[in-house]
Amino acid sequence: MQRKVITGIVAALFLVTAFSMAFAEGGNARKGKYLYRKHCRTCHGVNASDLSPSSKLQKEWKALQADPSSIPCKADWPNLSDSDLNDIFTYMIDFAKDSPSPAKCS
Repeated sequence: MQRKVITGIVAALFLVTAFSMAFAEGGNARKGKYLYRKHCRTCHGVNASDLSPSSKLQKEWKALQADPSSIPCKADWPNLSDSDLNDIFTYMIDFAKDSPSPAKCS
């Protein structure tokens, strides 16, 4: 009985640790892709040719995330939460031109 309880506690701690590590570094790229298509792509063209994940390198997206004041459409961002913006930038960084799996916008 005691062995089962200890095993259950250790398993629960392991799962909590693994889950928190998975989400600790950044936002949700999948949600970011949805938000990008909903909010950004509408203004940046049907093909998003002027602003898409593959329009910049990861380093450039990270620099914009650190200082987004140079982005012209920043005035439209009050409608988005900080979490939503983090998700969008995570999507842009994860699928940038030099990422292991760059976005293929058609």
